[in-house]
Amino acid sequence: MIALVAVLVLLGGLGAWTVKNDGYLFGLRTPLAAADYEGEGGEPVVVEVPEGANGSTIAAELVEKDVVASAEAFVRAFGANPRAAAIQPGAHELRLHMSAESAVALLAENKVVRGGLTVVEGYTVEQIRQTMIDAGWPEADIDAALADPAALGLPEQAGGHLEGWLAASTYDAKPETVSAADVLQQMVALTLQELEELDVPADRQNDVIIKASLVEREAPDEYRGEVARVIENRLAADEALGLDAIDSYGRKKPSHQITSDEFNDKSFPYASRVVKGLPPTAIGAPSRASIEAVLSPSEGPWRWYVTVNLDTQETKFTDSYDEFLQFRQEYQAWAAENGY
Repeated sequence: MIALVAVLVLLGGLGAWTVKNDGYLFGLRTPLAAADYEGEGGEPVVVEVPEGANGSTIAAELVEKDVVASAEAFVRAFGANPRAAAIQPGAHELRLHMSAESAVALLAENKVVRGGLTVVEGYTVEQIRQTMIDAGWPEADIDAALADPAALGLPEQAGGHLEGWLAASTYDAKPETVSAADVLQQMVALTLQELEELDVPADRQNDVIIKASLVEREAPDEYRGEVARVIENRLAADEALGLDAIDSYGRKKPSHQITSDEFNDKSFPYASRVVKGLPPTAIGAPSRASIEAVLSPSEGPWRWYVTVNLDTQETKFTDSYDEFLQFRQEYQAWAAENGY
């Protein structure tokens, strides 16, 4: 059985985001005392710093693992260390009961634990395959394992499609000691575990995975619930979803490279502007946050949305097509002004 390195599931998405220096979270603008351990700690513990983590998210993970005594002390030390902004994502070996200052300093050394395999939220099966090849697993072994989804524990309700069922996490596995099939089995098992923990019945699991993969690709962090609601509203209205992420996945190229004829090809099952319903498969590995958004979408009548500012990720939602066109013009104006 492969041991999973503890991983913090973020409300994050795709993209190689840098860890941000967030020294003034929790309102810590005064030198009030915060609980803190002394010294450089004791027993080793591996902690995952995910993509996009800032001071507060790292602090929460370290408090949970009893590495530091309080989030406040860590956030303050994070803000005081100029090297903290360069902390890299990945599995870091720290120690229990460290002072916040020592924990930040050790993280800033960026001695990422070797041998861990990280599957990023939103990764496709092909991206996971390439990640495993890059980590040293034999390509032939990976392909042989992927060719037999049932042997990996893929449930019948997945229809033989692994896409979306290989859980995003960090796995404590090395190609020298763990087979490709064993790693992939663990990914499927973790997905099933999360679905069971969230009480998703078997007959809903595949649709939930597909919808969550769409949310993962489409939604800025704080808007997962709203995007999940748009998907539900459009399905209920028997409308095509019109999500370019679906077309990009199916065509294996960015949306700006997809032609009008390709977008409108009704014979292509991933042509989301003209083919109604969900795509035949998921389009990547959803995070738990996206699964939760699908299970409990925000309440609202929205059927369209536009991210009008790519820097701030501000996204506007509407049930009016005319207002949607206004939002699109707002984005186009922002894009022109900012060189997009």
